[in-house]
Amino acid sequence: MDLIQIAKETLQIEIEALEKMTERLDQNFLDAVSLILNTKGKLIITGVGKSGLVGAKIAATFASTGTSSFFLHPTEALHGDLGMIGKEDTLLAISSSGESEELTKILPHIKRFEIPLIGLTGNKDSSLGRYADVWLNISVEKEACPLNTAPTASTTLTMALGDALAVALMKERGFEKEDFASFHPGGSLGKRLFIKIKDLMRTEDLPIIDEQTPLKEAIVVMSEGKLGNVLIINDQKKLTALLSDGDLRRALMQESFSMDEPAFTYATKAPKCYHNTELLASEALEIIENDRIQLLPITTEEKKIIGVLHIHDLVNAGIKSK
Repeated sequence: MDLIQIAKETLQIEIEALEKMTERLDQNFLDAVSLILNTKGKLIITGVGKSGLVGAKIAATFASTGTSSFFLHPTEALHGDLGMIGKEDTLLAISSSGESEELTKILPHIKRFEIPLIGLTGNKDSSLGRYADVWLNISVEKEACPLNTAPTASTTLTMALGDALAVALMKERGFEKEDFASFHPGGSLGKRLFIKIKDLMRTEDLPIIDEQTPLKEAIVVMSEGKLGNVLIINDQKKLTALLSDGDLRRALMQESFSMDEPAFTYATKAPKCYHNTELLASEALEIIENDRIQLLPITTEEKKIIGVLHIHDLVNAGIKSK
């Protein structure tokens, strides 16, 4: 058989399983959302084999979207990790058959703790189905596996149901992108929403000269500073100009060019600068991109230099403009 056709049939079987799941969503789903929403402790996910792998992913999704959650393997639970379960927690157990041996062994202990149990199983009359306070039906007519044995359609459906629960809880909690970013500070959204100018600006060994410094000396300072720019200050230590490598190239085209002239002569006067170090780095990048500059001097309100922000530092930090 054509492998492309096999792939299409596999996907179609899983699509149909998801479609049937959407048709049978009922009050039980709402009850599960309510149980989790009212959980004062943690949501603990458990399962064995492929169900366990899916459960670990579901736990990670919950944890990153505002629901405190972790995965607990049933075997580890039987050997001491039951102590990780508290009286204010809720357990979500996954087993297609509802009879996974390792899982069913911990169910009586879960009931002893008198904590809510949400059972994801395809068999309501199974051990898990009977113990569950809320049953979510994850049965499928058939697996995509040609032997109808390897968990395929059932694991896809279970993972999607976990996503549905997580998204519903996000909506109920009013979980916004700022909340998501706070759980993902290393991601692009977290960087865009939390990293500020003060976190990235350079404050030491800045290439600063005064207005009387000859151009030939300014070039040496520019090379040593490795920023492609030189900051120029007046007698009051206030920023008055900025000499960039672009300014230097333009100066070379002038007939009156002289290396002995003050660098101030060829510099950009009153350059763009910023003084609010609490400004988001992503917003600073917008300023740099819009003004087509490489270096943004950071100053006090009196124009005294406290640091610089280079476009390369922003790019290397993974900052992106909005």
